[in-house]
Amino acid sequence: MTRSRALLILHITVFIWGFTGILGNEISLPSNQLVWWRMLIAAVAMLAWALFSKKSLQVQPRELLSYIGVGLLTAAHWICFFGSIKASNVSTALAVISTTSFFVAFVAPFIRKEKFLWFEVILGVLVVAGLAIIFKFESDKTLGIVLSLCAALLAAIFSSWNSVLVKTYPPTKMAFYEMLAGFVGVSIYLMFNDKLDSSLFAISGYDYFLLAILGIVATAFAYIVSIEVMKILSPFTCALTINL
Repeated sequence: MTRSRALLILHITVFIWGFTGILGNEISLPSNQLVWWRMLIAAVAMLAWALFSKKSLQVQPRELLSYIGVGLLTAAHWICFFGSIKASNVSTALAVISTTSFFVAFVAPFIRKEKFLWFEVILGVLVVAGLAIIFKFESDKTLGIVLSLCAALLAAIFSSWNSVLVKTYPPTKMAFYEMLAGFVGVSIYLMFNDKLDSSLFAISGYDYFLLAILGIVATAFAYIVSIEVMKILSPFTCALTINL
């Protein structure tokens, strides 16, 4: 895959991800239950694709531990992101999460064991300057902004981690185990909060339809592709592009 092709694919993925905020806002479930469904549907779709395309899902214990770590971080990221939307609105959540590029500028060199690139830091600071303007005029949405900032930091960590893993492991296998780990993690969280019950299924047909789109198109497909392009593109390039 050439760099130009990787950038084109990334932009298509960004376009798809642009709908996740709208879908999250439309689905009536709380953020943690929404993420439970998203990761379950995505894991099932990824498993079906792996079986259909005859891709191996064999995994080693040490490899699996990395997938579990990334999967739990991804689940926490999505819970914070959708929580931000519920606490504020779609535009505020998406604007603030653009600080991911700022966090990546500091996190990625540490995880990838590379030197800091100061031009990335400067670009990230410019994004934060924009955030300061938003915070000034949206101070009534403080909880949503804080949750979105947490989501941005978590995204910086797990995307940087994935950029290292994809150099060794196939994207489909990575994505499947990460979704499965996230699903199990959220299930445990819901169980300890007495929310892992029949209420998870007491939703409308419209919600099921939106969850299917979110889980299959905006997660299973988009997540695998986003990992694939990181064979060519750096985490900062991906994060800056996603700011769109």
